[in-house]
Order: sequence, then structure tokens, then C-alpha cells
Amino acid sequence: MSDQTNLVIRAATAADAPFLFPLMRALAEQEPNPNPGAFRESLVGKAFHFLLDHPERGRVWVLAVDQSLVGYIVLTLGFSFEFFGTDAFIDELYIVPEYRRRGFGRRAVEFLEAEANKIGVNAVHLEVDIGNAAASELYRRMGFADHNRFLMTKWLQLPQ
Repeated sequence: MSDQTNLVIRAATAADAPFLFPLMRALAEQEPNPNPGAFRESLVGKAFHFLLDHPERGRVWVLAVDQSLVGYIVLTLGFSFEFFGTDAFIDELYIVPEYRRRGFGRRAVEFLEAEANKIGVNAVHLEVDIGNAAASELYRRMGFADHNRFLMTKWLQLPQ
């Protein structure tokens, strides 16, 4: 079993796509709220490459242990009057199941927070699937708070 001291977090590159996209699919399809069919590799690919080309919109990092990709984390940037300027979302965080509960998620979030702080982010938000008690507990222990709000979405268009 690898120890979390072997964890390397680095910026994702285009060369990571073939290894990263299956993890993104696994996130979309995992319990407790699987969404089969929601993962569309062509659209995810466009979004991934857009983000790599436009770091002012966010960042993607991969987590590796002994050269094996074991997870990833995505930060997207926004602006909010409520949060007095630049805010951000942890858009996705995924750890391969056999590497969970080893502190990798905590390390990834701490890394992301430090990186967000460097670029002037005032607040970081995230969403957790209802029923994902392990993730909810981790985030609460790390200082994230539920604001008794619902995330609501309306699609304006589906990219082609």
C-alpha cells in the first residue's frame, strides 16, 4: 500500500487526457447518484483543452503515486459580489477507489486552496452529492460549511 507521502500533485497537460477521461467518466457514474450517459467524452475533451488554454478560467491538477494517475482535482474561477471578488469552485475531485481514505483528498484540497490563494481567490465553493457522507464529512472537517442553499442549474445551451 502506497503512503500519502508518495503523492505527487502536478498540473495536468494535454498528454494526460487518455488517462484522465476514464477517471472523469467514473466520477460521473459513481454512487450514490450515478448519472450514466452524462459523460460525453467529446464535450469533456473540449472543456478540458479550453481550460488548459485559458488558465484565467481555472486549473486542472492530477494526483499520481509512483507514476500512476490516482485522481484529479479541478478549480474553476468566477466572480461574486457576495464574496467580494474572485471566487472559485472545486468543480471536480476524484480519487480512484483503491486509493481513498489515505489522505489524498485532503492533500488535494489543501493544495488547491494554496494555489487559489496565490491567484487571489477569496472563497472556494464545492458541491457534494446527497448521500456522499464520506465526502461531506471530509469537507466539513476542512472548514467548508453548508449554507442551506440549493444549487440550481438551467442549461442555456448544450455545446456541440
